[in-house]
Amino acid sequence: MPGSRGQGCHHLLPLTQQDLSPRGQARLQSLCSRRLCRVAPAARSHWSGMKLLPPIAFLATLVVALGHPDPALDWHWQLWKKTHGKEYLHEKEEWDRRETWERNLRLVTLHNLEHSLGLHSYTLGMNHLGDMTSKEVAALLTGLSIAPRSQRISASRLQPRSRLPDTVDWREKGCVTDVKNQGACGSCWAFSAVGALEAQLKLKTGTLVSLSTQNLVDCSVAQGNQGCSGGFMTRAFQYIIDNNGIDSEESYPYKAENGTCQYNASARAATCSKYIELPYADEEALKDAVANVGPVSVAIDATQPTFFLYKSGVYDDPQCSQEVNHGVLAIGYGTLDDKDYWLVKNSWGVRFGDEGYIRMARNRSNHCGIASYASYPLI
Repeated sequence: MPGSRGQGCHHLLPLTQQDLSPRGQARLQSLCSRRLCRVAPAARSHWSGMKLLPPIAFLATLVVALGHPDPALDWHWQLWKKTHGKEYLHEKEEWDRRETWERNLRLVTLHNLEHSLGLHSYTLGMNHLGDMTSKEVAALLTGLSIAPRSQRISASRLQPRSRLPDTVDWREKGCVTDVKNQGACGSCWAFSAVGALEAQLKLKTGTLVSLSTQNLVDCSVAQGNQGCSGGFMTRAFQYIIDNNGIDSEESYPYKAENGTCQYNASARAATCSKYIELPYADEEALKDAVANVGPVSVAIDATQPTFFLYKSGVYDDPQCSQEVNHGVLAIGYGTLDDKDYWLVKNSWGVRFGDEGYIRMARNRSNHCGIASYASYPLI
C-alpha cells in the first residue's frame, strides 16, 4: 500500500489493481480521513483489467480540499496566478477564486486521467479562465442575443456541388486574421461577424484586413444589438449593409467597452451586400458553406467548464446543450483519430484552447448547437 506524509494524501505512488480492491479502498479512505479522495466513477470500471496505472495517476491529483484551500497546492496556485497575471482586490475574493480554481483543477485532472484511459477525445488545461465558474463565463465572455425565429430571413442551402474535400482549414489560404480577445465584454457576436467578412474581403481583394469590432459594438444599436450586453451576427451584417461599410480595426480599435459611435466613412475597409442564413441545425449545409464559401459565423453553447477549459483534441461533451449563448467562427472541418470535427476560432485570446481555436464534434446531432444559427456575409 502506498505511504503518505502528514495529514493529507499528497505523496502517494501510482495505484495498482490491488490498491483498488475493496480492502485497498477501505484502507485508502482511512488514510485520507481529512481529505476527499474519490476515484473517478467513469474510469473505475476500466481499472479492473489494469495492473498498473500510468505515472500521472498518482493520488495527489485526486485530492480536493473540503471547505478550505489545500496547502499542498499553494505553490501551484501562486505559479498559476503569476503565469496569467491574476490579482485580486481583497482576501475574500482570492479565497473564492482559489476555491473555484481547485474545483476546476480537480475536474481537469480527473478528466485528463480518464483521457489517458481512452474515455475522452479531448484534454483540458488550467488556462486563464481556471478561476471562473460557468455562470461567470456566461455573464462576462459570451453575449449572444438571438433574433426570434420569426425574424429570420428565409434560410437557404447551397446547390450540391462536386464531392467536398475531407479537410478544410481557411487559415491555409490566408483568410483568417489573428485570434482576438473580447475581454469582459459580451461582444462575441461582433468578432464572429467580422471574422466571416474578413475572409470574404480576402477572397475578393487578395488582402487580409482586421475589421473593427468596436465599430459594431458602438454603432449597431439601431439593428438590435446592445454592444457589450449582447448582439447577433446577422444584425451586425445588417448594420454593415445599412451603413454601407465598416471601418478597419486599425482606424477604429477595440476597447472592450461600450462607446459613442465613431464610424468614419473615409476609413471604410469593407462593405456587405447581403447575408445568407443556413437551414436550422443542418450540419451538411454548414459543411457545404464552409467548403465552398468560406468561414461561417455560428452560435454555440460555451458555458460548460469542459468547454472553457478545453486544451486539445475533439471536444465532445454530452452535457453541452443546444441552448446557444456564444458567437464564434467555423473556419474549417476535418477528422482527427476517427472523430469528425469543426475547426472553430474563438475570441478569448490565444491562451484559450489550442492557440485560441477549438475542434468541436461534427456529425454528432448538432453538438453544442453549432449548426443552429449559421450565417455568412457576401460582398
